[in-house]
Amino acid sequence: MQSADAFKAARQQLLDLREDYDRAYETFKWPELDEFNWALDWFDDYAKDNDKIALWLVDADGSDYRYSFEQMRQRSNQVANFLRGNGLGRGDTLLIMLDNVIELWETMLAAIKLGAVVIPASTLLSHKDLGDRLARGGVTHILAAEEHVPKFEGVAEGLTRIVAGEPSGQWIGYGASQQSPVKFEPEGVTHATDPMLLYFTSGTTSLPKLVLHTHQSYPVGSLSTMYWLGLQPDDIHFNISSPGWAKHAWSNLFAPWDAGCTVFIYRQPRFDAPATLQVIADKGVTCMCAPPTVWRMLIQEDLSAYDVKLKSLVGAGEPLNPEVISRVEKLWGLRIRDATAKPKPQPRLATRQLRK
Repeated sequence: MQSADAFKAARQQLLDLREDYDRAYETFKWPELDEFNWALDWFDDYAKDNDKIALWLVDADGSDYRYSFEQMRQRSNQVANFLRGNGLGRGDTLLIMLDNVIELWETMLAAIKLGAVVIPASTLLSHKDLGDRLARGGVTHILAAEEHVPKFEGVAEGLTRIVAGEPSGQWIGYGASQQSPVKFEPEGVTHATDPMLLYFTSGTTSLPKLVLHTHQSYPVGSLSTMYWLGLQPDDIHFNISSPGWAKHAWSNLFAPWDAGCTVFIYRQPRFDAPATLQVIADKGVTCMCAPPTVWRMLIQEDLSAYDVKLKSLVGAGEPLNPEVISRVEKLWGLRIRDATAKPKPQPRLATRQLRK
């Protein structure tokens, strides 16, 4: 079986067994992959001529932007050709410093297609932080929003710099990618063990450490996230997470697009619980993942006042208070699955039976 077929079969098995955990646990095996590029072998295959909404961005002012899978396929091809024309190739490292804007998803797909290594960077990083990441990450290319360009002054000399905004000085305008060919031809073969993502840890107790992920570990590993979230192809998935953190890639890129469902983003300058709840109801969001801080703010509102279409809820990042879980379950009839919860120990009887 070809690697792409093995991935598709594993995905379909988990979708089919969504309501049968015991059988999924007993029968599921991770696909064995050799040559595999998730963006080319899975995403493009699923996206071709597919008018379903892949990415849905909604702003606090009511602006609404929807991009189909086919549009994302074509635009990521253009961006890949644009990046290649600016020297980004297989094994080169691209640091991306963008908020939840369309350019982020286009470029992530494009870089994967090229076989480049991506360092997603939080928009909160300082000039000093960036200098460290550029040096230790072996960065060759940068893509940043216009407002973050000053942070790179003095630490990005000799690097190819691209701005999602107006070109200026040494910064090339991302908008030029619109003129690139829509047809993309990969150069060479991507192996499942090739590097794809390079994350820096939070550095809470020491200097951030580099964590390398491959074309297998993230896209394929996210099948488990897809199953945990309960995602199905017809879902609209809303994950509240900031770009630059690993959770953003798990839940705003790989897991939902492994399922073939819609990634939903609500962009607001500051978190507003009532507005967020209204958007969830109005836009028909069916699956939601959020950190405990957000859940604690949401339960301060009258959840029963919102006609939500939610089918699956997840808390992630840190342990969630039992009273929060209980209140949401009472008002919405849904239990928040806590990603940080420890599994329950096996009953003693079962343990004794296993030892016989």
